[in-house]
Amino acid sequence: MSFDLIVKSATLADGRIVDIGVNGDKIAAIDQHLDAEAAKTIDATGNLVSSPFVDPHFHMDATLSYGIPRINASGTLLEGIALWGELKPLLTHEAVKQRALSYCDWAVSMGLLAIRTHVDVCDDRLLAVEALLEVKKEVAPYIDLQLVAFPQDGLYRSPTARQNTLRALDLGVDIVGGIPHFERTMEDGRRSVTDLCQIAAERGLMVDMHCDETDDPQSRHIEQLAYETQRLGLHGRAAGSHLTSMHSMDNYYVSKLLPLIAEADLSVIPNPLINIMLQGRHDTYPKRRGMTRVPEMLRYGIRVGWGQDCVLDPWYSLGTADMLDVAFMGLHVAQMSSPADMRHCFDMVTRVNAEIMGLDHLGIAVGKTASLVILDAGDPIEALRLRAERMCVIARGKVVAERPRRDTTLSIHGRPASINRRHKI
Repeated sequence: MSFDLIVKSATLADGRIVDIGVNGDKIAAIDQHLDAEAAKTIDATGNLVSSPFVDPHFHMDATLSYGIPRINASGTLLEGIALWGELKPLLTHEAVKQRALSYCDWAVSMGLLAIRTHVDVCDDRLLAVEALLEVKKEVAPYIDLQLVAFPQDGLYRSPTARQNTLRALDLGVDIVGGIPHFERTMEDGRRSVTDLCQIAAERGLMVDMHCDETDDPQSRHIEQLAYETQRLGLHGRAAGSHLTSMHSMDNYYVSKLLPLIAEADLSVIPNPLINIMLQGRHDTYPKRRGMTRVPEMLRYGIRVGWGQDCVLDPWYSLGTADMLDVAFMGLHVAQMSSPADMRHCFDMVTRVNAEIMGLDHLGIAVGKTASLVILDAGDPIEALRLRAERMCVIARGKVVAERPRRDTTLSIHGRPASINRRHKI
């Protein structure tokens, strides 16, 4: 038997060291030793080989626009939304597309091969929608890109948002989005959740809503999303993103809410880098940090995955398309410091996020798509600790990114020269 590609001496997340044989765009064999010919052989030399990183929450229409037309002075979510409103009339099809493609190149270099991006539909031109639909086609050979029809200015608050949401879905946008906490009233927010879930159910689509992205402990839109998911049979097809209000909610109410989320089989997507940056801005001290109750959700068996949300845009002035950065921040803020918790945080940016996005073809198993990442680390915890270099990225059976190991040679007076491999153990 021969292969198009063999990855030798790959350490898997469970500690096994194997060879991985690839034919075409599929994993054809996994064994302790593949004694076979291959058109290309990559020696992982015992480094961790993972399924690709997956980001289930991003805003690609805004990415890399930081400073246009100005910088978010207050650092708040609401000023970011206002600033995006100033930027929208300045957008061009080509600029949106080129920034998005640049971000996709960056993502590939970091082993990020699946992204779900929300795209604003409140611009009647649907300029960003059309640009990102083109990007989706162009990156399809190496990135799974899902688009969410997102009425950024409110389904009812923006006069044409509902009509434009339907237009975007008709053009081929994949998922129904919403932002109920930005409607004029709590009741309008509740109605928008019902309306949008009904649209998704009628069209057989998934739902992913920005829910309760606020410090208001009375915000209740995730409860409504859980109810509509049950009523309309959207189990496993619906996600609530952010849920930051839960950090302020009464514990008794949360004890009722979490079982409802679990019963509805809702996915939850906190975005730790952005949530802790934007929330709690009105607090003095104690200061809330905007993370939803991740460990508690996991104890209820709720599917929780970390999202990136923003990179260099009106809401966030940093970011590198690195999901290890996201998981690293998440485990700190959620205080998930046990070995089992840290391993799960790595899972949250790979396997779990793929489940949230319905990407059953990803994973390291025979028959799965041959999309793999070789990391300069020995296991998932070390990968998180080091935010390990991506030594090689393979997308659908083809090498799409490689980088040499970047060791440091130390020459310290009184000691022999040595190689520092970033303290790998």
